[in-house]
Amino acid sequence: MLAITLCLSLFTTTQATQAAQAAQATKKPAAVEPRVSATGEAIPKIRLDRVLPLLPLVRPIQTLQRPGDTTNLYIVEQPGRILMADPAKSELTEASVFLDIKERVNDGGNEEGLLSVAFHPQFPAKRELYVYYTANKPRRSVLSRFTVNEDGTSADPASEEVLLTQSQPYSNHNGGAAVFGPDGFLYLSLGDGGAANDPHHYGQSLETFLAKVLRIDVSKKGANGAPYAVPADNPFVGKANAKPEIWAYGLRNIWRMSFDSSTGALWGGDVGQNECEEIVLIEKGGNYGWNAREGSKAFDGGKGEGPFIEPIASHSHREALSITGGVVYHGKEIPKLDGIYIYADFAFSTIWGIRMVDGVPTKPAVIGKKANELITSIDAMHNGTVIFTTFNGGQDKGNPGSLWKVIAASE
Repeated sequence: MLAITLCLSLFTTTQATQAAQAAQATKKPAAVEPRVSATGEAIPKIRLDRVLPLLPLVRPIQTLQRPGDTTNLYIVEQPGRILMADPAKSELTEASVFLDIKERVNDGGNEEGLLSVAFHPQFPAKRELYVYYTANKPRRSVLSRFTVNEDGTSADPASEEVLLTQSQPYSNHNGGAAVFGPDGFLYLSLGDGGAANDPHHYGQSLETFLAKVLRIDVSKKGANGAPYAVPADNPFVGKANAKPEIWAYGLRNIWRMSFDSSTGALWGGDVGQNECEEIVLIEKGGNYGWNAREGSKAFDGGKGEGPFIEPIASHSHREALSITGGVVYHGKEIPKLDGIYIYADFAFSTIWGIRMVDGVPTKPAVIGKKANELITSIDAMHNGTVIFTTFNGGQDKGNPGSLWKVIAASE
């Protein structure tokens, strides 16, 4: 699920049984040539400066701002709360609770919990908060809409309207990114359902939401009173035996995705299994290969023939264990960083940057590192400031976390 422990999909992966592998088909698609890298101007180094250092946080996994509110940060805690705090108040020791749904959230597994939230882009005309979380009995993922109170200081727990549910066969690989695109539609990533090796071959199946990015219109009702509509230009609308909500597929476990506010490109971090971690550009109708492939390599026992879309970047497990997708920087504080996609590894805390040159990516450049911090999310605020959300040195239940602002490295 989360790239987090999440991904610890990584650790969950190592628990897979050989019996499950043997049950899979053995056909392997041909390997592909590595992507050619562009040459571009050197990407500047960064460092992270602590934000709200005295504020206690429990397993924070996302930081965002509400449209129209340029002051406060909205901090998502995995157990099921959203806090609201002004980062200028460095002495703050207690935050306002914006939403508390801990009693509905199942965070029993390391990759379960409250995973992502997004405000409606037309807020406050539409005082809506969209929340993606895991629930129990039965185990499932839930996308819900909550109403924000008129004063904007809290969301009403009693206002929940469930839009979409997906049963989950295992506790891991829940994906976990809900974002609005420049088209006004909501995009949601779901992992492949868990265990290891994609034992049910959900990645290449269009009959399930698992291992997909979905695209839905939450501003309209669908057929037969459904709580959302399916955009008519979704790639699999009208296709037999395909869920029309699907935008892209063959994705093992997208943990964090974001739109470039300048180009509209959708970037994602896809957590790997035994071989590599991937950064992908998520395209309409795109097939990213899982479980026929992991990265650009054939996956033993996988199914699927392609064609497949290559990752923008991939990292072996010598340098990354659980990728955390990031954002394209458009802040004002570091002009030379403009247009750079910043992402990181949850486990090693290494931070990379990629520059696109005429549609071709440069090789990932290491631009920073935050030792002893497990990086769960990288988010851009309204003014372009980028905030890293982290666990402090571990990921036990109830573990504390911190927020960090991207600033220029010292010369």
